[in-house]
Amino acid sequence: MLAGQVIIALAPDALVQLSSGRSTVLVSGTNGKTTTTAMIVASLGGAVATNNGGANMDAGIVAAYASSASSTAVMEVDELYVPAIGKSVAPSVFVALNLSRDQMDRIHEVSNVVERWSRFLHGSDIHVIANAQDPNVVAAVGSHSATWIDPGWDITNDSRVCPRCTALLDWDSSGWACRCGLRQPAADYVVDGDVLHFAPGTSVPLHLGLPGAVNRGNAAFAIAVAQHLGVEADIASRRIAEIDEVSGRYGTITVGGRQARTLLAKNPAGWASVLPMINPDDVVIISINAREADGLDTSWLWEVPFETLGKRVVGVHGENRADLALRLEVAGIVPMVDKDINRLASRLPEGSCVVLANYSAFTALRGRR
Repeated sequence: MLAGQVIIALAPDALVQLSSGRSTVLVSGTNGKTTTTAMIVASLGGAVATNNGGANMDAGIVAAYASSASSTAVMEVDELYVPAIGKSVAPSVFVALNLSRDQMDRIHEVSNVVERWSRFLHGSDIHVIANAQDPNVVAAVGSHSATWIDPGWDITNDSRVCPRCTALLDWDSSGWACRCGLRQPAADYVVDGDVLHFAPGTSVPLHLGLPGAVNRGNAAFAIAVAQHLGVEADIASRRIAEIDEVSGRYGTITVGGRQARTLLAKNPAGWASVLPMINPDDVVIISINAREADGLDTSWLWEVPFETLGKRVVGVHGENRADLALRLEVAGIVPMVDKDINRLASRLPEGSCVVLANYSAFTALRGRR
Protein backbone atom coordinates (compact mmCIF):
# COMPACT_ATOMS: atom_id res chain seq x y z
CA MET A 1 0.00 0.00 0.00
CA LEU A 2 2.93 2.36 0.63
CA ALA A 3 3.55 3.03 -3.08
CA GLY A 4 -0.12 3.84 -3.56
CA GLN A 5 -0.14 6.22 -0.60
CA VAL A 6 2.82 8.11 -2.05
CA ILE A 7 1.18 8.30 -5.50
CA ILE A 8 -2.10 9.59 -4.03
CA ALA A 9 -0.23 12.21 -1.99
CA LEU A 10 1.41 13.50 -5.20
CA ALA A 11 -1.67 13.10 -7.43
CA PRO A 12 -5.01 12.92 -5.56
CA ASP A 13 -6.84 11.92 -8.76
CA ALA A 14 -4.36 9.12 -9.54
CA LEU A 15 -7.02 6.41 -9.46
CA VAL A 16 -9.02 8.16 -12.19
CA GLN A 17 -5.92 8.77 -14.31
CA LEU A 18 -4.42 5.28 -13.94
CA SER A 19 -7.68 3.45 -14.65
CA SER A 20 -8.67 5.57 -17.62
CA GLY A 21 -8.90 3.61 -20.86
CA ARG A 22 -8.74 0.22 -19.15
CA SER A 23 -11.42 -2.45 -18.86
CA THR A 24 -11.77 -3.03 -15.12
CA VAL A 25 -13.44 -5.87 -13.23
CA LEU A 26 -14.24 -5.09 -9.58
CA VAL A 27 -14.72 -8.03 -7.20
CA SER A 28 -16.31 -7.56 -3.80
CA GLY A 29 -18.09 -9.43 -1.04
CA THR A 30 -17.59 -10.39 2.58
CA ASN A 31 -15.77 -13.62 1.75
CA GLY A 32 -13.82 -14.94 -1.23
CA LYS A 33 -12.59 -11.69 -2.79
CA THR A 34 -8.90 -12.58 -2.96
CA THR A 35 -9.42 -16.13 -4.19
CA THR A 36 -12.04 -15.17 -6.79
CA THR A 37 -9.85 -12.33 -8.04
CA ALA A 38 -6.94 -14.76 -8.44
CA MET A 39 -9.19 -17.17 -10.32
CA ILE A 40 -10.38 -14.43 -12.69
CA VAL A 41 -6.79 -13.36 -13.33
CA ALA A 42 -5.80 -16.95 -14.09
CA SER A 43 -8.81 -17.50 -16.35
CA LEU A 44 -7.81 -14.46 -18.43
CA GLY A 45 -4.29 -15.76 -18.89
CA GLY A 46 -2.64 -13.74 -16.13
CA ALA A 47 -1.59 -10.67 -18.11
CA VAL A 48 -3.72 -8.15 -16.21
CA ALA A 49 -3.28 -5.44 -13.59
CA THR A 50 -4.39 -6.77 -10.20
CA ASN A 51 -3.97 -6.26 -6.46
CA ASN A 52 -3.14 -9.91 -5.84
CA GLY A 53 -1.72 -9.13 -2.40
CA GLY A 54 -5.18 -8.36 -1.07
CA ALA A 55 -4.67 -4.60 -0.49
CA ASN A 56 -8.23 -3.76 -1.46
CA MET A 57 -8.65 -0.10 -0.53
CA ASP A 58 -7.68 2.98 -2.53
CA ALA A 59 -3.91 2.93 -1.93
CA GLY A 60 -3.53 -0.76 -2.74
CA ILE A 61 -5.61 -0.43 -5.89
CA VAL A 62 -3.68 2.64 -7.09
CA ALA A 63 -0.42 0.75 -6.58
CA ALA A 64 -1.77 -2.19 -8.58
CA TYR A 65 -2.76 0.01 -11.52
CA ALA A 66 0.61 1.78 -11.41
CA SER A 67 2.53 -1.49 -11.53
CA SER A 68 1.03 -2.71 -14.82
CA ALA A 69 0.37 -1.25 -18.26
CA SER A 70 -2.21 -3.92 -19.13
CA SER A 71 -5.43 -2.72 -20.73
CA THR A 72 -7.38 -5.06 -18.42
CA ALA A 73 -7.56 -4.81 -14.64
CA VAL A 74 -9.08 -7.15 -12.06
CA MET A 75 -9.30 -5.59 -8.61
CA GLU A 76 -10.73 -6.86 -5.36
CA VAL A 77 -12.42 -4.10 -3.37
CA ASP A 78 -13.40 -3.79 0.27
CA GLU A 79 -17.19 -3.83 0.56
CA LEU A 80 -17.44 -0.30 1.96
CA TYR A 81 -15.10 1.11 -0.70
CA VAL A 82 -17.10 -0.16 -3.69
CA PRO A 83 -18.98 3.12 -4.39
CA ALA A 84 -15.88 5.35 -4.14
CA ILE A 85 -13.58 3.03 -6.11
CA GLY A 86 -16.31 2.28 -8.63
CA LYS A 87 -16.93 5.98 -9.27
CA SER A 88 -13.22 6.54 -9.95
CA VAL A 89 -12.46 3.54 -12.16
CA ALA A 90 -15.80 3.18 -14.03
CA PRO A 91 -15.68 -0.66 -14.12
CA SER A 92 -17.10 -2.66 -16.98
CA VAL A 93 -17.90 -5.61 -14.68
CA PHE A 94 -18.85 -5.79 -11.00
CA VAL A 95 -18.76 -9.18 -9.25
CA ALA A 96 -20.99 -9.36 -6.16
CA LEU A 97 -20.02 -12.48 -4.22
CA ASN A 98 -21.88 -12.42 -0.90
CA LEU A 99 -22.74 -10.20 2.07
CA SER A 100 -22.67 -11.21 5.73
CA ARG A 101 -21.63 -9.72 9.07
CA ASP A 102 -17.97 -8.84 9.37
CA GLN A 103 -16.02 -6.36 11.51
CA MET A 104 -19.13 -4.93 13.17
CA ASP A 105 -17.12 -2.09 14.71
CA ARG A 106 -16.24 -0.83 11.20
CA ILE A 107 -18.85 -2.06 8.72
CA HIS A 108 -21.84 -2.26 11.09
CA GLU A 109 -24.92 -4.11 9.84
CA VAL A 110 -25.11 -5.84 6.44
CA SER A 111 -27.89 -3.44 5.45
CA ASN A 112 -25.30 -0.65 5.39
CA VAL A 113 -23.41 -2.38 2.57
CA VAL A 114 -26.62 -3.34 0.74
CA GLU A 115 -27.63 0.32 0.65
CA ARG A 116 -24.19 1.48 -0.55
CA TRP A 117 -24.04 -1.10 -3.34
CA SER A 118 -27.58 -0.29 -4.41
CA ARG A 119 -26.76 3.41 -4.78
CA PHE A 120 -23.56 2.55 -6.66
CA LEU A 121 -25.35 0.38 -9.23
CA HIS A 122 -28.44 2.57 -9.68
CA GLY A 123 -28.57 4.02 -13.17
CA SER A 124 -25.22 2.55 -14.23
CA ASP A 125 -24.49 0.36 -17.26
CA ILE A 126 -22.06 -1.91 -15.40
CA HIS A 127 -22.35 -5.62 -16.21
CA VAL A 128 -23.14 -7.26 -12.87
CA ILE A 129 -22.30 -10.91 -12.08
CA ALA A 130 -23.99 -11.70 -8.79
CA ASN A 131 -24.91 -14.38 -6.27
CA ALA A 132 -28.54 -15.45 -6.75
CA GLN A 133 -28.49 -17.44 -3.49
CA ASP A 134 -27.76 -14.41 -1.31
CA PRO A 135 -30.85 -12.26 -0.56
CA ASN A 136 -28.65 -9.36 0.51
CA VAL A 137 -26.82 -9.35 -2.83
CA VAL A 138 -30.09 -9.66 -4.75
CA ALA A 139 -31.54 -6.71 -2.83
CA ALA A 140 -28.42 -4.64 -3.55
CA VAL A 141 -28.56 -5.42 -7.28
CA GLY A 142 -32.27 -4.55 -7.35
CA SER A 143 -33.70 -4.06 -10.82
CA HIS A 144 -30.23 -3.81 -12.40
CA SER A 145 -29.71 -6.45 -15.11
CA ALA A 146 -27.37 -9.20 -13.92
CA THR A 147 -25.82 -12.53 -14.74
CA TRP A 148 -26.88 -14.72 -11.82
CA ILE A 149 -24.72 -17.40 -10.22
CA ASP A 150 -25.95 -20.25 -8.02
CA PRO A 151 -22.64 -21.14 -6.31
CA GLY A 152 -24.04 -24.04 -4.29
CA TRP A 153 -23.11 -22.42 -0.97
CA ASP A 154 -25.03 -23.06 2.22
CA ILE A 155 -24.22 -19.79 3.97
CA THR A 156 -27.53 -18.28 5.03
CA ASN A 157 -27.15 -17.20 8.68
CA ASP A 158 -27.40 -13.53 7.72
CA SER A 159 -30.23 -14.12 5.24
CA ARG A 160 -33.10 -15.27 7.40
CA VAL A 161 -35.14 -12.09 6.93
CA CYS A 162 -35.90 -10.09 3.83
CA PRO A 163 -33.41 -7.22 3.37
CA ARG A 164 -36.18 -5.21 1.72
CA CYS A 165 -39.12 -5.56 4.15
CA THR A 166 -37.65 -7.54 7.13
CA ALA A 167 -40.26 -10.33 6.93
CA LEU A 168 -39.03 -13.89 7.42
CA LEU A 169 -37.92 -15.41 4.14
CA ASP A 170 -39.37 -18.70 2.92
CA TRP A 171 -36.61 -21.20 2.07
CA ASP A 172 -37.20 -24.47 0.25
CA SER A 173 -35.42 -26.74 -2.21
CA SER A 174 -36.03 -24.30 -5.05
CA GLY A 175 -34.49 -21.33 -3.23
CA TRP A 176 -35.86 -18.42 -1.22
CA ALA A 177 -38.71 -15.95 -1.60
CA CYS A 178 -40.47 -13.19 0.35
CA ARG A 179 -44.11 -12.18 0.40
CA CYS A 180 -43.06 -8.65 -0.66
CA GLY A 181 -41.99 -10.04 -4.04
CA LEU A 182 -38.23 -10.27 -3.58
CA ARG A 183 -37.16 -13.78 -4.56
CA GLN A 184 -34.21 -15.80 -5.75
CA PRO A 185 -33.57 -15.09 -9.44
CA ALA A 186 -33.20 -17.90 -11.96
CA ALA A 187 -29.49 -18.68 -12.21
CA ASP A 188 -27.51 -18.48 -15.44
CA TYR A 189 -24.69 -20.55 -13.93
CA VAL A 190 -25.32 -23.39 -11.48
CA VAL A 191 -22.70 -25.33 -9.50
CA ASP A 192 -23.65 -28.97 -9.05
CA GLY A 193 -20.86 -30.80 -7.24
CA ASP A 194 -17.81 -30.79 -9.50
CA VAL A 195 -19.72 -29.49 -12.52
CA LEU A 196 -20.72 -25.98 -13.59
CA HIS A 197 -23.86 -25.85 -15.75
CA PHE A 198 -24.63 -22.86 -17.95
CA ALA A 199 -26.69 -22.23 -21.05
CA PRO A 200 -29.00 -25.05 -22.19
CA GLY A 201 -27.22 -28.40 -21.88
CA THR A 202 -23.74 -26.91 -21.49
CA SER A 203 -21.29 -27.58 -18.67
CA VAL A 204 -17.62 -27.64 -17.67
CA PRO A 205 -15.86 -29.64 -14.93
CA LEU A 206 -14.62 -27.96 -11.77
CA HIS A 207 -11.63 -30.11 -10.89
CA LEU A 208 -9.84 -27.56 -8.73
CA GLY A 209 -6.49 -27.51 -7.00
CA LEU A 210 -8.16 -25.63 -4.12
CA PRO A 211 -10.35 -27.50 -1.63
CA GLY A 212 -13.95 -27.06 -0.60
CA ALA A 213 -17.37 -26.30 -2.03
CA VAL A 214 -16.80 -22.60 -1.47
CA ASN A 215 -13.99 -22.57 -4.04
CA ARG A 216 -16.13 -24.32 -6.64
CA GLY A 217 -18.56 -21.45 -6.17
CA ASN A 218 -15.74 -18.90 -6.51
CA ALA A 219 -14.69 -20.63 -9.73
CA ALA A 220 -18.20 -20.24 -11.13
CA PHE A 221 -17.97 -16.45 -10.77
CA ALA A 222 -14.53 -16.45 -12.39
CA ILE A 223 -15.67 -18.51 -15.37
CA ALA A 224 -18.70 -16.26 -15.88
CA VAL A 225 -16.40 -13.22 -15.93
CA ALA A 226 -14.01 -14.92 -18.34
CA GLN A 227 -16.83 -15.80 -20.72
CA HIS A 228 -18.13 -12.24 -20.62
CA LEU A 229 -14.64 -11.06 -21.60
CA GLY A 230 -14.35 -13.53 -24.47
CA VAL A 231 -12.56 -16.53 -22.94
CA GLU A 232 -14.14 -19.94 -23.52
CA ALA A 233 -15.42 -21.66 -20.40
CA ASP A 234 -13.36 -24.83 -20.82
CA ILE A 235 -10.16 -22.80 -21.20
CA ALA A 236 -11.03 -20.73 -18.13
CA SER A 237 -11.80 -23.87 -16.13
CA ARG A 238 -8.48 -25.51 -17.02
CA ARG A 239 -6.54 -22.39 -16.10
CA ILE A 240 -8.31 -22.07 -12.74
CA ALA A 241 -7.65 -25.75 -11.97
CA GLU A 242 -3.91 -25.01 -11.91
CA ILE A 243 -4.22 -22.76 -8.83
CA ASP A 244 -3.24 -24.53 -5.60
CA GLU A 245 -2.45 -21.54 -3.36
CA VAL A 246 -3.69 -17.93 -3.13
CA SER A 247 -1.63 -15.45 -1.09
CA GLY A 248 -0.71 -18.17 1.39
CA ARG A 249 -4.21 -19.61 1.63
CA TYR A 250 -4.08 -23.41 1.30
CA GLY A 251 -0.28 -23.26 1.32
CA THR A 252 2.05 -24.66 4.00
CA ILE A 253 4.20 -23.27 6.79
CA THR A 254 6.61 -24.89 9.23
CA VAL A 255 5.61 -24.86 12.90
CA GLY A 256 7.38 -26.77 15.63
CA GLY A 257 9.40 -28.68 13.06
CA ARG A 258 6.33 -29.95 11.18
CA GLN A 259 4.58 -28.90 7.98
CA ALA A 260 1.12 -27.41 8.38
CA ARG A 261 -1.52 -26.48 5.82
CA THR A 262 -2.85 -22.92 6.28
CA LEU A 263 -6.46 -21.79 6.03
CA LEU A 264 -7.79 -18.24 6.43
CA ALA A 265 -11.22 -17.39 7.86
CA LYS A 266 -12.33 -13.97 9.08
CA ASN A 267 -15.98 -14.13 10.13
CA PRO A 268 -18.72 -16.68 10.95
CA ALA A 269 -19.64 -17.32 7.31
CA GLY A 270 -16.00 -17.79 6.35
CA TRP A 271 -15.37 -20.19 9.21
CA ALA A 272 -18.49 -22.18 8.32
CA SER A 273 -16.97 -22.63 4.83
CA VAL A 274 -13.49 -23.56 6.01
CA LEU A 275 -14.27 -25.98 8.85
CA PRO A 276 -15.59 -28.69 6.48
CA MET A 277 -12.11 -28.75 4.89
CA ILE A 278 -10.74 -30.26 8.13
CA ASN A 279 -10.35 -34.04 8.07
CA PRO A 280 -11.34 -36.12 11.12
CA ASP A 281 -7.74 -37.14 11.78
CA ASP A 282 -6.15 -33.71 11.19
CA VAL A 283 -4.21 -32.08 14.02
CA VAL A 284 -5.71 -28.59 14.32
CA ILE A 285 -4.24 -25.28 15.53
CA ILE A 286 -6.38 -22.13 15.57
CA SER A 287 -4.87 -18.64 15.89
CA ILE A 288 -7.05 -15.62 16.68
CA ASN A 289 -6.24 -11.91 17.03
CA ALA A 290 -8.57 -8.92 17.40
CA ARG A 291 -6.64 -6.08 15.81
CA GLU A 292 -8.10 -3.29 13.70
CA ALA A 293 -7.81 -5.39 10.53
CA ASP A 294 -9.76 -8.23 12.17
CA GLY A 295 -12.42 -6.24 13.99
CA LEU A 296 -11.96 -5.52 17.67
CA ASP A 297 -14.92 -7.55 18.91
CA THR A 298 -14.48 -11.33 19.31
CA SER A 299 -18.12 -12.10 20.11
CA TRP A 300 -18.40 -13.55 16.59
CA LEU A 301 -16.55 -16.63 17.86
CA TRP A 302 -19.81 -17.78 19.43
CA GLU A 303 -21.47 -17.91 16.01
CA VAL A 304 -18.83 -20.23 14.50
CA PRO A 305 -19.87 -23.92 14.46
CA PHE A 306 -16.71 -25.22 16.12
CA GLU A 307 -18.77 -28.20 17.31
CA THR A 308 -18.19 -29.74 13.86
CA LEU A 309 -14.57 -30.37 14.87
CA GLY A 310 -15.80 -33.09 17.23
CA LYS A 311 -14.26 -34.19 20.51
CA ARG A 312 -10.58 -33.55 19.95
CA VAL A 313 -7.66 -31.58 21.34
CA VAL A 314 -7.17 -28.31 19.43
CA GLY A 315 -4.12 -26.06 19.70
CA VAL A 316 -5.06 -22.49 20.61
CA HIS A 317 -2.81 -19.57 19.68
CA GLY A 318 -2.95 -15.84 19.06
CA GLU A 319 -3.42 -12.66 21.04
CA ASN A 320 -7.03 -13.57 21.86
CA ARG A 321 -6.33 -17.19 22.66
CA ALA A 322 -8.23 -16.98 25.97
CA ASP A 323 -11.46 -15.95 24.20
CA LEU A 324 -11.02 -18.80 21.72
CA ALA A 325 -10.16 -21.37 24.41
CA LEU A 326 -13.39 -20.61 26.28
CA ARG A 327 -15.45 -20.92 23.10
CA LEU A 328 -13.86 -24.26 22.20
CA GLU A 329 -14.31 -25.62 25.72
CA VAL A 330 -18.03 -24.83 25.58
CA ALA A 331 -18.13 -26.66 22.21
CA GLY A 332 -16.82 -29.80 23.92
CA ILE A 333 -13.29 -29.44 22.54
CA VAL A 334 -10.17 -29.70 24.71
CA PRO A 335 -8.09 -26.53 24.12
CA MET A 336 -4.30 -26.71 24.42
CA VAL A 337 -3.21 -23.08 24.84
CA ASP A 338 0.22 -21.62 24.16
CA LYS A 339 1.45 -18.20 23.03
CA ASP A 340 4.39 -19.86 21.20
CA ILE A 341 3.08 -21.63 18.11
CA ASN A 342 6.27 -23.67 17.65
CA ARG A 343 6.06 -25.03 21.17
CA LEU A 344 2.32 -25.60 20.73
CA ALA A 345 2.80 -27.58 17.52
CA SER A 346 5.45 -29.76 19.12
CA ARG A 347 3.10 -30.58 22.03
CA LEU A 348 0.28 -31.79 19.80
CA PRO A 349 -0.05 -35.40 18.58
CA GLU A 350 1.64 -36.53 15.37
CA GLY A 351 -0.28 -36.39 12.12
CA SER A 352 -1.30 -34.07 9.32
CA CYS A 353 -1.44 -30.53 10.75
CA VAL A 354 -3.76 -27.67 9.76
CA VAL A 355 -3.47 -24.09 11.02
CA LEU A 356 -6.58 -21.91 10.82
CA ALA A 357 -6.25 -18.18 11.48
CA ASN A 358 -8.07 -14.91 11.10
CA TYR A 359 -6.59 -12.04 9.13
CA SER A 360 -3.79 -10.49 11.20
CA ALA A 361 -2.86 -13.84 12.75
CA PHE A 362 -2.70 -15.39 9.28
CA THR A 363 -0.58 -12.51 7.97
CA ALA A 364 1.88 -12.96 10.84
CA LEU A 365 2.15 -16.69 10.11
CA ARG A 366 2.62 -16.29 6.35
CA GLY A 367 6.31 -15.41 6.75
CA ARG A 368 6.98 -19.00 7.81
CA ARG A 369 7.96 -21.61 5.23
